[in-house]
Amino acid sequence: MSTPTAHLSAEGVSIWLDDLSRQRIITGNLADLIATRNVVGVTTNPTIFAGALSKGEAYEGQVAVLAQRGASTDEAIFEITTDDVRAASDVFRPVFDATNGVDGRVSIEVSPDLAHDTEATIAQAKELWATVDRPNALIKIPATKAGLPAITEVIGSGISVNVTLIFSLERYAAVIDAYLAGVEQAKAAGIDISTIQSVASFFVSRVDTEVDKRLTAIGTPDAEALKSKAGVANARLAYELFEREFATDRAKALLDAGATVQRPLWASTGVKDPALPDTLYVTELVAAGTVNTMPEKTLEATFDHGVISGDTITGNYADAHDVFDRLAAAGVDFADATQVLEDEGVEKFIASWHELQATVTTALQSALETSK
Repeated sequence: MSTPTAHLSAEGVSIWLDDLSRQRIITGNLADLIATRNVVGVTTNPTIFAGALSKGEAYEGQVAVLAQRGASTDEAIFEITTDDVRAASDVFRPVFDATNGVDGRVSIEVSPDLAHDTEATIAQAKELWATVDRPNALIKIPATKAGLPAITEVIGSGISVNVTLIFSLERYAAVIDAYLAGVEQAKAAGIDISTIQSVASFFVSRVDTEVDKRLTAIGTPDAEALKSKAGVANARLAYELFEREFATDRAKALLDAGATVQRPLWASTGVKDPALPDTLYVTELVAAGTVNTMPEKTLEATFDHGVISGDTITGNYADAHDVFDRLAAAGVDFADATQVLEDEGVEKFIASWHELQATVTTALQSALETSK
């Protein structure tokens, strides 16, 4: 019997899990999700690692060794997280090989503290890539203004990149340009550009949260009628932009030379409003050549009762444009909303990073005391 996740995969959507822990790796849970839920990749972020390390048991042995060695908090985080990503990459290696390098990918993010520092982002991205040392890793770089030139430089070095924290079409267009510029640099340097993969992580549910807050403040019937529509409409217009930008002469010349398209990835696909269907940001964003990275709760909801009815994006561009026309008419400043979301997104990841640092600092101290 075909499952909803199998159907989703058949429609050309790559299902990635938005979570990773050592427990998932060593218990075989990750391998099980590949076998039973059609999962073909993993994304991580500081929040995910903070949660994994706070549960702790699977990391106790390594933390003890690091403590005895006198590792600093940041050195310990770097070693623990790159070990997890390397191990997960090995679990996904058969998927990577079977899809010719398209899927089987595991993402690891540069420190959010570097989000506004281009050179430091480039340096850490290269260090993460070299340390994980797996062809199916992806280095996550945020789509901040400082992140854009870093994306070009890192891709130009032959490194595969997951561009994260994209909220607006304007910034997404700049991300595509940064990717193409990076591939052009790599090609000029004699790098095999067919080995470079990239995804552009376009956030969905957070857009609805911010816009719906503004619609509530406006309070008119027209505003109320637009609630929970902006996130899906914005993502659909992103796919329209993707189709257009990768059909240009510039993009086609690179694709003809062996480059791959930078796939749109739907992130933040867990529903924040409990009144909404729990599979909304999966079933309404189906199109070939996309990635949907799901929290486990959303993955299980999709597997259990997701209704996959074919492509739900490309035939809905006019409706998506209409939603944005109506949002503007209602008084929503969408450019301001997406800037707020980017600023908050960076701040949230920085807060999670600091929480991760605190967790690891405590664990190192505890391990030293235990060993006395």
